[in-house]
Amino acid sequence: MLAIIGTVVVLASVMGGYLATGSSLLLLWHPLEVVIILGAALGAFLISSPMKVVKAAFSGAIGLVKGVRYGRPEYVQLLKLIYDILVLVRKDGLLAIEQHVEEPSKSAIFKKYPVVMADHHMLEFLTDCLRLMSGTSLDPHELESLLEYELETHHHEAVEPAHAVQKVADALPGFGIVAAVLGIVTTMASIDGASTAEIGEHVGAALVGTFLGILVAYGFVGPIAAAMEARAHEEGKAFEVVKMALVASVRGYPPTISIEFARKLLFSSVRPNFKDLEKQLRGK
Repeated sequence: MLAIIGTVVVLASVMGGYLATGSSLLLLWHPLEVVIILGAALGAFLISSPMKVVKAAFSGAIGLVKGVRYGRPEYVQLLKLIYDILVLVRKDGLLAIEQHVEEPSKSAIFKKYPVVMADHHMLEFLTDCLRLMSGTSLDPHELESLLEYELETHHHEAVEPAHAVQKVADALPGFGIVAAVLGIVTTMASIDGASTAEIGEHVGAALVGTFLGILVAYGFVGPIAAAMEARAHEEGKAFEVVKMALVASVRGYPPTISIEFARKLLFSSVRPNFKDLEKQLRGK
């Protein structure tokens, strides 16, 4: 929602201020300038990015109009799922979770938490971590180090689309200059016999290219890239929560303390209250 509001504010401010001077929007209407700038930017984006990054970038940009994947209620579900698993491990041992890990879609524990089941990456990360715990004899430091490497890889992959979009934003003012130069070339070619008004019209059209390149870069594409990166950081916090809870459990802490360690990692805006979370964990 904020992305839509921000877009409206940018357009209203720029166009409103322009119209307040008594000018006409028709003076800015040059479709070929838009084709040159946006087409060149899109082409450069396709050249510089692998297909998986291209798809993730468009998906991430569209996803900005939706809410974040993990808010306070979703984190409560995630923490409750981890708590249930850790209680089972403490009661029946690590071997008791194998059937739940191998087929989470059939697990009585996992099916209680649809938010986690709907997040493919989170489900895969959680089940992989539990397999490590049940199938190996890693000590807490080794497990924590291994999970940190995995989280680093996941984070790098998550922010890669945002970095690719930011490169496009950095290039857009240059493509605006390209459009302006082409407009000046057209002006020079038609200067013989042209009136002052016609020359002014051509020069104005060329300057519109520079204007559009700068506006799109700093008013839209750059902010979209920044928002995508912030969203990636925010959603990556859920994976850190899982890591912290499981590592604390391997170190010998009881489930309630392990969950508290994980809760402390959350940002204040989405962190559930200690007493409320405790009631949720106890099913009250």
